[in-house]
Amino acid sequence: MDINLFNFDLPEELIAQKPMDLRDHSRLLAINYQNKTFEDKYFYNILDYLQKGDVLVRNNTKVIPARLIGIKEKTGAHSELLLLNQIVQDNWECLCKPAKSLKVGSRVIFGDGELVAECIEVRDEGLRIFKFHYQGIFLEVLDRLGRMPLPPYIKKQITTNDRYQTVYAKFEGSAAAPTAGFHFTDDIFTQLLQKGVKIVDITLHIGLGTFRPVKVTDTNNHIMHSELYEISEESARLLNEAKEQKKRIIAIGTTTVRTLESNYSKYGMFKPTKELTNIFIQPGYKYQVVDALITNFHLPKSTLLMLVSAFMDREFTLQIYQHAVKEKYRFFSFGDAMFIYGK
Repeated sequence: MDINLFNFDLPEELIAQKPMDLRDHSRLLAINYQNKTFEDKYFYNILDYLQKGDVLVRNNTKVIPARLIGIKEKTGAHSELLLLNQIVQDNWECLCKPAKSLKVGSRVIFGDGELVAECIEVRDEGLRIFKFHYQGIFLEVLDRLGRMPLPPYIKKQITTNDRYQTVYAKFEGSAAAPTAGFHFTDDIFTQLLQKGVKIVDITLHIGLGTFRPVKVTDTNNHIMHSELYEISEESARLLNEAKEQKKRIIAIGTTTVRTLESNYSKYGMFKPTKELTNIFIQPGYKYQVVDALITNFHLPKSTLLMLVSAFMDREFTLQIYQHAVKEKYRFFSFGDAMFIYGK
């Protein structure tokens, strides 16, 4: 499809620069995509839309301070690395800038030398494999030297890192947050459980596949970057039961959608596994398991907007976005939410 079919005008002032003081007080656009109707609500109203027997699936990945700023060992030139995927042990795939100057054998020094990255492989589009040298525990060193990898459209670093995490973040490994989960509080989860909603956790460590921009005119030529996901035996069992009993499976965020659809479409059931996925969902894709979706408002021409467009029709999606712009909803990572359902 032509990438311009997923474009829309977005005033810059609608890009949220900081999180809401109270997570569940962001706005919520509740959309019935079958009836083509929608309601302007607040996120705490999500309790009115979920019912007993629903299965709510969330991505419990945790963001690491994956942005490292250092200097090249020989030249002293400024270098920046963004950790994307752990290959093996201390070897990580990184997005770097400036990339051209980082060749095999190049070494980047961070802090007072307590962390050194040695380039061991050159890949396309600014990607490199680095071997990290350090003393102690890597994640503790990263906590001291790294920064939270906020998206480039957020101009100011947040004061507390926990606001770029969900309240249920558990397993470290992401270079970006599953931002649809920002709106949830422990109290909302407690009320959902009391209502009879089941909560299931999966893990997808977010890397370049989720936020990489589309640089081609024909979306069919876009190649998704692989990301690591994991579904446990217990989660697979609960999801298979939900599918068999025809209960609604509701995904919190596009990363959860991609994990569920990737796993089920590959195996014809939910299978406990830990593997890579590069699934690209765009109009024409037939959803197999996700019945409803909670998500934020996404960038024009993004793969995330395409995923939503595949869920509820491209033209209707753009109508919804026009309404959101008109009503001054907040966009992107720290922005407001949509609940998209049909039954």
